[in-house]
Amino acid sequence: MERNSLNKVLILGGGFGGLYTAIHLDKTIASDRDVEVILLNRENFFLFSPLLHEVAASDLDLTHIVNPIRKIIRHVKFIEGEIESIDLNSKRVVLTHGIDKHHHHELYYDHLVIALGNVTNFKKIPGLQEKALTMKSLGDAIHLRNLLIEHLEEADFEKDRYRRESILTFVVAGGGFGGVETVASLNDFVREAVTFYPNLNEQLLRVVLVHSGSVILPELSETLGAYAQKKLAERKVEILVNRNITRFTAEGLDLNDGTFIKTKLLVWTAGISSNPLLNDLPCQTKRGRILVNEYMEVPEHQGVWTLGDCALIPDLRTGRYYPPTAQHAVREARVLAQNITAAIRGDRKRAFIYRTFGELASIGRRTGVANILGFKFSGFLAWLLWRMIYLTKLPRFEKKLRVFLDWTLDLFFSKDIVQFTTDRAPTISPEEDHEIT
Repeated sequence: MERNSLNKVLILGGGFGGLYTAIHLDKTIASDRDVEVILLNRENFFLFSPLLHEVAASDLDLTHIVNPIRKIIRHVKFIEGEIESIDLNSKRVVLTHGIDKHHHHELYYDHLVIALGNVTNFKKIPGLQEKALTMKSLGDAIHLRNLLIEHLEEADFEKDRYRRESILTFVVAGGGFGGVETVASLNDFVREAVTFYPNLNEQLLRVVLVHSGSVILPELSETLGAYAQKKLAERKVEILVNRNITRFTAEGLDLNDGTFIKTKLLVWTAGISSNPLLNDLPCQTKRGRILVNEYMEVPEHQGVWTLGDCALIPDLRTGRYYPPTAQHAVREARVLAQNITAAIRGDRKRAFIYRTFGELASIGRRTGVANILGFKFSGFLAWLLWRMIYLTKLPRFEKKLRVFLDWTLDLFFSKDIVQFTTDRAPTISPEEDHEIT
């Protein structure tokens, strides 16, 4: 794509930071004749990742937490593709797209927004890369759900007691929001689903959460973390704190204190890193994230901006940096869109200043924990508030309604235990063909 007289704004990534930047630019300058805004993402949808665990636990339909990007933006152009390289000196991005992923394109820009999110980091622990599951994508959630059901199906027929024990042991690593919400939903799902398997019972199930810290949910507070631990323990989740996984094999998990857990299923939520593409950029970084100023500009390169998981944005009130959460990314996107508009129109830019509204987590069975503006509470009210807030944040009324209906129906019906597969139907070759008459 060649340069022309347009002000070209290229947004890399369709997560919270990238998509919401595009949404705000869509309402301001994207329709201007002298501006072209392009959003580039590897999928053609926006994933509402805070609800991934509910898809894995059969609380929500898999299509209800994804939104087609083309239905959200009107004036911003969209390209589905994979980013190969970013050249900040020549202001050029190289991408591939197409069915075979070998169709190369070069996109030039005047303003670049880097919103590539993060990736899972297995911390070089033996066996994790090959065998552990993750919870970062829609495919991850569907795969976990399928495996949970597959384990129950296999265990129902398995006669060997020791093999069945490992099949029915489910482990989640990481005591942050992702790990706690995943283990809570997983625990609810398997304990309800097991009643449909005549040769199994709830006593055969073992659900384990491994956390490196002393209390889970350190993002909230020690009090709420202790409450969450207590509630999960009451629901028969085994919580191992101050432990680290050192190896994962076909037989099970080794922990740093010598403990061995016989299991075939591990969900890893205990490590993330910035997108590897950032490593090749000539920018000042810290902890793998790009250092920017209060306007979210990269100081070394005019016209380059970043936010969300990719950015270290200074908090002018505290002297620290804003955390890489979806809550912050959405607010950052609004200010960033205003600043790009100001840069193009020659107006004054605005510093990003935001006070965290709060943090909430669902811990299963209509129970939650919350810290809202310094007020800490837990139980059913926290869970209800968690659902209400996330429902309002979900883009597009259609998806809000579908999720609301799913949650309503969940009050009256048991969880679905159908596996979602993409296998093709059996076929037959011509030499084996025996026509049925």
